[in-house]
Amino acid sequence: MKIGFDAKRAFFNNTGLGNYSRDTIRIVGSYFSQNEYHLYTPKNIQNNRLNFLKGQSQYHIHEPQTFVYKIFKSLWRTFGLKKDLEKDELNLFHGLSHEIPLGIQNTKIKSIVSIHDLIAIRFPQYFKHFDRISYINKSKYACQHADKIIAVSQQTKKDIIRFFNVDERKIEVVYQGCNTIFQSQLPNNYKNEIITKYQLDSKYLLYVGTIEERKNLLTVLKCLKELPDYNLVVIGSGGKYKQKCLSYIKKNNLTSQITFLSKLDLKEMAAIYQKAELMIYPSFFEGFGIPILEALFSETPVITTLGGCFSEAGGPSSSYINPSNVEEMKSEIVDICTNQSRRKKMIEDGKIHAQKFTDDKIAKELIKVYQSI
Repeated sequence: MKIGFDAKRAFFNNTGLGNYSRDTIRIVGSYFSQNEYHLYTPKNIQNNRLNFLKGQSQYHIHEPQTFVYKIFKSLWRTFGLKKDLEKDELNLFHGLSHEIPLGIQNTKIKSIVSIHDLIAIRFPQYFKHFDRISYINKSKYACQHADKIIAVSQQTKKDIIRFFNVDERKIEVVYQGCNTIFQSQLPNNYKNEIITKYQLDSKYLLYVGTIEERKNLLTVLKCLKELPDYNLVVIGSGGKYKQKCLSYIKKNNLTSQITFLSKLDLKEMAAIYQKAELMIYPSFFEGFGIPILEALFSETPVITTLGGCFSEAGGPSSSYINPSNVEEMKSEIVDICTNQSRRKKMIEDGKIHAQKFTDDKIAKELIKVYQSI
């Protein structure tokens, strides 16, 4: 098969949608290297997380060719890309993040779209008005016109059916994985080097994710205020909401308990995961939650949100709480850090659950969907 991917996120984003795009391209391309894989990106920028492409003849990178589309790259992805896909004689195109080119249904090319969440419909307050409308319209168009929809969780599948009135037979749930660097233990000497490099305490709690209101870092900070013997490492960047968190930290004299890190490479991140006492992921809503999976592979217990998709990622023994309840979160932090038998069970059950999300399983599921159309 000749398979095309909307690879913008793979080249430009280093967090959620970027990780999903890179992992999908990497996993399918490595397990089924007999196919051709065509990556369509507005610009072929350097990204170290795409090093797996080097020396692999099954991958082909494409950028806009005309002067107009080189200038107006977003127009190329929406309107101009279809002609390029036809010229390259693709069998299949996979839109990796909520959208497909306009009119692709009028070509001979089959299409699939991955839908990660419909948060813009559920929680409109988290989006600027224009961004929200654009996001919803593109997602709805893709769901209506793609030959198949991949939902990254059962929760997302339910939302697609509910909000877009799509026949459930058109939707396949294929879970996300995570980079293989998280899937095996790193040497202790390397992990200790990273702890020293970033001047981290020997014991710390971990938060991973964009620092925005929906991700709910502030509740974790409120717990820290009442747990003076605990430290927190935050991996992620943010804007206005981060400033709100920083103001709270300063006002409550928490600076010595909290370390902010960003722009780490994946190996450094994996080391920090593997040295953490536990990972707290208190988001109000997600499509899946890759950091939960990264923690389970890292043998790090997880506290996350009750309901939604979180149990799909976290499995039977992760801790599920009301993310707004400071007392409940605080109680779980203390218990998991001090109750060794519970901690051991969480780690062991987490490792077993994580095996559902290995590269080989995801590759087979994706190819199965591709072949079905």
